[in-house]
Amino acid sequence: MRSSQSQPSSMPSVKTLLAVLSGIPATVPPVWLMRQAGRYLPEYRALRKRADSFLDFCYTPELAVEATLQPIRRFHLDAAIVFSDILVIPDALGQRVRFEDGVGPRLDPISTMEEVARLRETGVAERLEPVYDTVSGAREGLPDGVALIGFAGAPWTIATYMVEGGTSRGHERIRKLAYDAPDMMEKLIGILTRAVADHLIAQVRAGAEAVQIFDSWAGALPATLRGHYSLRPITEIASRVRAACPDVPTIAFPRGVGTGYADYAAVPTISGVSIDQGVDASWAATALQGSAAVQGNLDPLVLAAGGRAMEDSIDGILSALGGGPFVFNLGHGIVPETPPEHVAALIARVKGTG
Repeated sequence: MRSSQSQPSSMPSVKTLLAVLSGIPATVPPVWLMRQAGRYLPEYRALRKRADSFLDFCYTPELAVEATLQPIRRFHLDAAIVFSDILVIPDALGQRVRFEDGVGPRLDPISTMEEVARLRETGVAERLEPVYDTVSGAREGLPDGVALIGFAGAPWTIATYMVEGGTSRGHERIRKLAYDAPDMMEKLIGILTRAVADHLIAQVRAGAEAVQIFDSWAGALPATLRGHYSLRPITEIASRVRAACPDVPTIAFPRGVGTGYADYAAVPTISGVSIDQGVDASWAATALQGSAAVQGNLDPLVLAAGGRAMEDSIDGILSALGGGPFVFNLGHGIVPETPPEHVAALIARVKGTG
């Protein structure tokens, strides 16, 4: 590890998540879940009805703070993650972003250097001030011992939405642009790298104690391009965060990169690597935990299923990764059909209370 390890400790008087991300294993690993504030919770669904659109929801601190805190009130979690969305960045840059019920995000796609040049690089933090107000409000509302995580999408993942115009299965348009128009892609990735770094730093200054970079579509990149479009900008962002906020850990989540996770764990300014459910936990213990804390990686669908399958999966992950710096989480976000009682059972299993 980059910081010295001590003997495992339950660390009852400190925020366990932050201690683990500093390289100290915990007897009982901290647990939080991606998309823990979401549609599987009835209180979230009721809250969502109070906003005209999803972006309005994200930009209304009163509602976003409440969404952040709802799962903390219901479950014994060790961290909250700020309620927002990765697409606030292109919205702040001036690209039209909207969310359609039953469809997902829709953006006016960009495909030329001229369109990239028209993005509004200056004033992004000012336009995202409601997000930072949410961070401050959520931090004030957290109980002792619960850490607050800020987040942003990685440049590559945000760029896929900006170029494809929404969610894409094959990401053919942006992958072709990476070959046909490398100058345009370089400019777009550079703009996003600076914007994401500034956004994360602003969240820390508002009260976030750790940050996570979601590169949800890193696995769409061929290995020959991954270093340039995923690893390189994430490394630069983590370095900027470390320079501005030396004590704040960065977690990288380049979903779907297989053994490529080792490249991210080796970056000195990345404190933790979150792994998806396709990664063998025993491999992660050997290949990653010597360099960074590991976070993950229960299949969200086994959480939805619950029962013995979930219990066995939890036990296997704990057995493989529990001896080193480890944060229990999912391999991706909670799916809407997940019964809340399954989340409670997961947390009790991890903490040894049920």
